[in-house]
Amino acid sequence: MLRACRVMNAFRHEGELLRLRDLVARTSENKATVLRLLRTLEQGGFVERVGKQHYRSRISTPNAPKARIGFATRGSRLPFSRIVTESVQRAAAEAGFDLVTVINHRSPKKALSNADLLVREGVELVIEFQTHERVAPVISSRFLEANIPVIAIEIPHPGATFFGANNYQAGLIGGRALGRWIQKHWGGQVERVFLLEEEIAGPLPKLRVTGMRVGMHEVLPETEQATIVEVDGKGTLETAFEQMRRRLRLLRPERTVVAAGNDPMALGALRALEEAGWLDYCAVMGQNATPEARAELRRPGTRLVGSVAYFPERYGDEIMALARRILDGKPVPPAVFTKHRLITPENVDKYYPLDAEPFVSFVG
Repeated sequence: MLRACRVMNAFRHEGELLRLRDLVARTSENKATVLRLLRTLEQGGFVERVGKQHYRSRISTPNAPKARIGFATRGSRLPFSRIVTESVQRAAAEAGFDLVTVINHRSPKKALSNADLLVREGVELVIEFQTHERVAPVISSRFLEANIPVIAIEIPHPGATFFGANNYQAGLIGGRALGRWIQKHWGGQVERVFLLEEEIAGPLPKLRVTGMRVGMHEVLPETEQATIVEVDGKGTLETAFEQMRRRLRLLRPERTVVAAGNDPMALGALRALEEAGWLDYCAVMGQNATPEARAELRRPGTRLVGSVAYFPERYGDEIMALARRILDGKPVPPAVFTKHRLITPENVDKYYPLDAEPFVSFVG
């Protein structure tokens, strides 16, 4: 009976059309349970099925007060951050939450002041999406002292529920693919490996690059003989481009692999390699499968051999379901990981058939 009431309360007003997955997200029940309850409610005349996909409430339900959630986001400068932000905001609106959004701007000082602001706003739960691992304990403590539960995206915060990448596993996927590419195109031989990381993000995101190195070694043990160059690309295309450009000027062309912790750094490195005339000597692997990386994967002759997808466009729905469980007092795991897939020039249209962005060349 209580679960049936929860399904009915998921409808915000009489006549609202909802999909099965919308009801699953709003109730935090599993799909089979919601489907069974809908059939019972339909037989009782409380719910009407509309077509194959939607359901409509046939009774008036009182509007429950909206839960107030704080969302501290990195902003929209980087593609991954932009997509996560849009996904969370959309899903919060669909779930009926009152979302208070503040922007950290990749600044630790701003992230701390935003934490204080959200506490003063009296939010019931916080979704924290900020870059700097070193201030995470301070930010988290301010919320926990105010008895506000926290969901931390991508960067762990002590006491928070983590949501994001399985970084090491994502790295292994990319590294193994690099190893297979080297074996196929270079006969298993490589002279230099650039590892592009983002130091400020802390040790967990670095596991992406560690995993890529391990994955390459699994496929090709001889890659351990290559010269390893670690570069702090600071997570951006511009910095990765300048750092790679400076190093390439001092080197002679030879078979070179770039394992980057995210796509902006991968694309920055690729731009520098193209400018230096190293295109025939390089292979680049990214992480995130951003729209910009997918456009590059569609370019004929690209040396971006792949990018591991994190599907940030799906983050919002999963985070809102997690938030609902926390607010309802239900147990949640300490960490929830997104799924990963290797995206390549061969399968990019299969996973992202609706991409419409034109490719913008990095040459010139």
